[in-house]
Amino acid sequence: MRKLKSLLLCLTLSAICVAATPTNDTDDSARIIQAALQPSPIESNLRRLTDEVGGRVPGTPAMQRAVDWGVQMFKDAGADSVHTEEFTIPNSWSEGSTEMTVSATGTALDPKLTHIPKVEFRVRCVSIAWAPALASVKHLPVVDVGSGSAADFAKAGDIAGKIILVHSVVLKTWEDLFAEYSNAPPVITAAVKGKARAVAFMATREHDILYRHTNSNEGEIDRIPQVLVAREDAERIARLLASGHPVWADLSIPNQIGGAIKTANVIAEIKGSEKPDEFVILGAHLDSWELGTGALDNGCNAALVVDALRAIKASGLKPRRSMRFILFSGEEEGLLGSRAYSRAHRPELDRAAGVIVWDSGTGKTTGFADGGRKDVLDAAKRLIAPLKEFGLTEMKTDMEWGTDHFDFMLEGVPTFVADQDEANYLENYHAVSDTYDKVDFAQLKKHVAEAAEFSFALANLPEKIGPRFTHAQIDQAIRDTNSVEMFKANGLWDAWQDGHLGREK
Repeated sequence: MRKLKSLLLCLTLSAICVAATPTNDTDDSARIIQAALQPSPIESNLRRLTDEVGGRVPGTPAMQRAVDWGVQMFKDAGADSVHTEEFTIPNSWSEGSTEMTVSATGTALDPKLTHIPKVEFRVRCVSIAWAPALASVKHLPVVDVGSGSAADFAKAGDIAGKIILVHSVVLKTWEDLFAEYSNAPPVITAAVKGKARAVAFMATREHDILYRHTNSNEGEIDRIPQVLVAREDAERIARLLASGHPVWADLSIPNQIGGAIKTANVIAEIKGSEKPDEFVILGAHLDSWELGTGALDNGCNAALVVDALRAIKASGLKPRRSMRFILFSGEEEGLLGSRAYSRAHRPELDRAAGVIVWDSGTGKTTGFADGGRKDVLDAAKRLIAPLKEFGLTEMKTDMEWGTDHFDFMLEGVPTFVADQDEANYLENYHAVSDTYDKVDFAQLKKHVAEAAEFSFALANLPEKIGPRFTHAQIDQAIRDTNSVEMFKANGLWDAWQDGHLGREK
């Protein structure tokens, strides 16, 4: 039982009580961590999702099988209730047999070099997701636009009717990954303005690794055909152009594009014992791209969410507030499932006590970003104190973009995104190599313990960790964390300003 002194303090000074850590809360954390580290079906659960279901793009039979997987896994884990909630994605999309062949001559710099044969080779490439199709075209000139800056485009000259080749750096850090996304939209805008026929992005991975990205923010079809070209092939093309060889390409991108499609989020719940109408969300996205089997992104964390529910139930503890465990769909097409959920549940978000999301493979969790919430920082640090044994110690007031906390953050709900070491995530991200064998299960079990402990502690506070922010408070947090440029770089600032994204004014 809680000490009477602590109880009286809660009744009179709730804010102080939130910051305090009653004695048995430490015992609760230890109990949940112990339950989480026990053997569990997490490996077999993930094997079924990756090896048997495979890559999971919304609108495909595989995605529906993944939803069915989520429902069954939550039931097996002991959820009080499980259901699905449908939402709509504006367009369906799938890749056909994308083909690109490059040819060049050897006579550009020296007319006497007529003995050099014509260069011709097949380029390894895939379509950018949710990009339009391109009927087979022959002998399109290729022009190098460097990294795609305004100066690079000016130097390249006329790009009308041509394929533009865009350079990249090798992916090594989280900053490199976010730059890959933020650099693409202005390149696409310049390509459309210059009437280019298609864009060829150089892959950021070496060793011919191909992967799937999209530059669509809301499941809309993009403005121009685009391919991602294996780095080694793209560099060969660049060297040919730099040495004065005219280069042409035959290109076919027979993408299959259709109308609106339905997909679903999967929601499980543990009912709160004292404040069941208030709730904490622990979430991860269930969908993935289909070149690999979506193990690191984000099957391992979908399995984590299921196993965290199992651990909490196995501990025998009951949280004060309800806990919702959500597997979001449509994350890869623009955070669509979490956006749909946050909008559908907007009337009850005043009762949301926090959202926690994992979405970065199985690299060690170092801490959390709390969405610019200075008001919850100290209390959150105390809640994660038991996780120091795993090396998880940091709580930052950063605002981050790119996963399913984002729309909740813009709705004013306290959010916590797991910050993780890169480990083997970046090379395999969205790639053909994102498969079950890449998962570090020993580390993943630690993440289960972290997720279960933190989400339970958040749900079990005497009072919510913090209020729902108003639009004005969210806007101030964006500015205080110097996040305006991040919003602008990802094409989100205008949508926030005009009320298309986030809490209504």
